[in-house]
Amino acid sequence: MDPSGALTVELTQARPIPLAVSLACTGGELLALVGPSGSGKSTVLRAIAGVYPSARGRVVVGGDTWLDSASGHFRPARERSVGFVFQNYALFPHLSAEENVVQAMGHVVPAERVARARALLERTNLAGLEARRPAQLSGGQQQRVAVARALARDPKVLLLDEPFSAVDQVTREKLYEELATLRRDLNVPMILVTHALDEAAMLADRMCILHRGTTLQAGTPQAVMMRPASPLVARLVGLKNIFPGEVVEHDPARLVTRIRWQGRIFEAAHAPQFAAGARITWVVAPSHIVVHRRDRPSRGERENPVSGVVERCIELGETTALSLRVGAGERADIFLSLPTHAARRNGLAQGVAAGISLLTDGIHLMPAAESLTIS
Repeated sequence: MDPSGALTVELTQARPIPLAVSLACTGGELLALVGPSGSGKSTVLRAIAGVYPSARGRVVVGGDTWLDSASGHFRPARERSVGFVFQNYALFPHLSAEENVVQAMGHVVPAERVARARALLERTNLAGLEARRPAQLSGGQQQRVAVARALARDPKVLLLDEPFSAVDQVTREKLYEELATLRRDLNVPMILVTHALDEAAMLADRMCILHRGTTLQAGTPQAVMMRPASPLVARLVGLKNIFPGEVVEHDPARLVTRIRWQGRIFEAAHAPQFAAGARITWVVAPSHIVVHRRDRPSRGERENPVSGVVERCIELGETTALSLRVGAGERADIFLSLPTHAARRNGLAQGVAAGISLLTDGIHLMPAAESLTIS
């Protein structure tokens, strides 16, 4: 047995939902599955849990094989130690919170079940609510019961299928904190399905991008969002500043690669895998766009300075979204956001001339794409 309790998953199928999924998650790690609707995220969870037997491949947890279609091995769901937290809670409406948790304890000696259920409800901040039925609990409280029930199975894997989407923002933030606290005590692989990139970045150690049932990239949230493997991944993680360009030359001494775009030469993070003259796609992370202050220059102005005219300026509460037209033709706008007070201080408004810098470390090169649109 693998002492780390690691989970490895390889899944393939042609239909009804095509799958070509490869992922791994170690004990105590939280992996977020991110992708658009229909990308196969929930199907992957169901295949791990054994309630979706159609997929072929391998599922191994801590050295224990749950699925190996090549040898015809399939362990049914009831024999897999999986804790599953659903989006809609999936509680028994006629049972109390305590009774819902006890229902997951078929492996526990009957005399010990109530005490363990109460301990789990206390652990999930539900002490004193043991006798209430789901209809008497708030959405957040119902979700806590669902988590307690999942833990009651003493799971080797914890699966969370969009567990926060049905609650309001205030409750969601409280549940984020509780999950972060809870996972410190757990040493099992945890898989979180979510549409929310900020949620994945906040909670996950690593994220896996799925599209049409295929694993496109896996890594830390920062690595995936700063250095996407392809223009498609860049789009899927919400990056807007994705442009075609051309490699001019490499400067290995300074660890930079020079690229051409809109008649300008920019310095990007060193990418020697692309030959000089090669067509590429480049992206710049929002965190690496610096607005030039009018009252004093900044060090960032030395790195790839660009001037243009504000095409759009929209205040969204404490944040202002801008687009800066810096060239001609399609895809000549650079999108950025900054605190509203900073936008006002700099007099930024539609039609106003402005300057920005694209920091070298934040410019990442990817293979050229025929299209920059997700279909």
